Formats: sequence, structure tokens, C-alpha cells
Amino acid sequence: MPWTDALREKDGAVFIDLEVTPGSKIIQVPSGYNEWRKRIEVKITRAAQKGKANEQIIEEAAALFNVPLCRIFIENGMTSSKKTIRVEGISLAEVQKILELKL
Repeated sequence: MPWTDALREKDGAVFIDLEVTPGSKIIQVPSGYNEWRKRIEVKITRAAQKGKANEQIIEEAAALFNVPLCRIFIENGMTSSKKTIRVEGISLAEVQKILELKL
């Protein structure tokens, strides 16, 4: 599974590398895998203005992994389409299982 290259676990949290397409007509989390950049692709409807896209990423990730919003953080890439999120309260195996059903 090459998409697992976008995942890693450290200090009890799971880090996920994303490539975000803001301003899409539909929300699709995840929408695929970019094997060149080794990032899971995500499409969101909000524009990348004033943190709105970042808020939607956090909301969608919380819903996908069934964890509270307060357990999702944007670790890197606040102003970039290439982001890394940190998810607390879930194991790497659980994240892989959820994403496997979606990718």
C-alpha cells in the first residue's frame, strides 16, 4: 500500500501528509493519493482565505476518524496546499483501516 507512506506515528499521535485542493465543488476526504509527493489528496469546498480551508480540514478529519475537533492539529503547512495534520486519540492501525476503506 503506497499511500501508507503518507502516515507515521510518533509520541502517541498519527501524522498524515495531505495535499489539499480548496474551492472544490465537492468535499472528498480522502480523494486519492499522490504517489510523487507521497501525500493523501483531499478536496474541500471552502476557499483558502482567513483559515477557512484549514478549519474545514480539521472538521472533516475529525468526522472521518471519529475524534473530537480538539484532537486534530495542523502541524505544518498552515498557508500551503501541502499540509501535515496530527491526529491524537487514535492509533496508526485504526487510521490505516479507515483510510483503506476510502482509498
